[in-house]
Amino acid sequence: MKAKRNRAEFRKAVDKADVVVEVLDARDPPSFRIPQVEEKIKQMGKGLVLAINKIDLVPQRVYVGRTKYFEQQGYHATYVSATKRMGTRILRTVIKKAAPDPNKDTIYVAIVGYPNVGKSTIINVLRGRHGAPTGSLPGVTRYAQEFRLGQKIRVLDTPGVYPIEDIDEMVYKGAISPEELSDPVPHAIKLIERLRELDPNVIKKHYKVDHPDPEKALELIAKRRGLLLKGGEPNVEEAARLVIRDRHRGKIVVRREPPV
Repeated sequence: MKAKRNRAEFRKAVDKADVVVEVLDARDPPSFRIPQVEEKIKQMGKGLVLAINKIDLVPQRVYVGRTKYFEQQGYHATYVSATKRMGTRILRTVIKKAAPDPNKDTIYVAIVGYPNVGKSTIINVLRGRHGAPTGSLPGVTRYAQEFRLGQKIRVLDTPGVYPIEDIDEMVYKGAISPEELSDPVPHAIKLIERLRELDPNVIKKHYKVDHPDPEKALELIAKRRGLLLKGGEPNVEEAARLVIRDRHRGKIVVRREPPV
């Protein structure tokens, strides 16, 4: 029921919008794009802006290079750090450039993206005050909300909607919290494997332990962090939740390099 309601609110906002801002995670922007939504936006003749958020988590050359790559592909693109209040003025400019009719009295802008990617935080910074609910857990925004941005722009915040059902993909993107997983261990193992594809030493760097077997690595993490069961056995499930949580909160920083 919740997913159905979210989809309805999402469609309502996109249908009303003149420009759609798709928020991407700077650590791996391509993985956070939603091709189905982008295709629909193009078919409807709406403007599309790719906004790379959380740039404070990656080096400048990474987010600048990725933005230039998107621009070379013909997209309106920019980068921001909503939490650090960086880049939002440029975002306003790019939104106006992307509008199909910049002379329209009111330009409606829909902010879309996966849960927990920072949509509501961007709106708060654009508005200059806290109006949209934010949080570190996925799914904070429940209904589409509308805010005025200056005299001409109205911004529509939308619930996080994503066209994927694979749990491991949702874990990687931060679209599901570890507390929602009945058994977080297999999903943490998949997450570790995927992060190691981008940085083979990610676990060693972050937790000061390592093992080629992800499950053994979780045992070592549990022991090092004092996550123990009765009898001193490592609490692997809690270690799994820790790894997933650290990824979602930006404590594990692994990035995908932009094309050269």
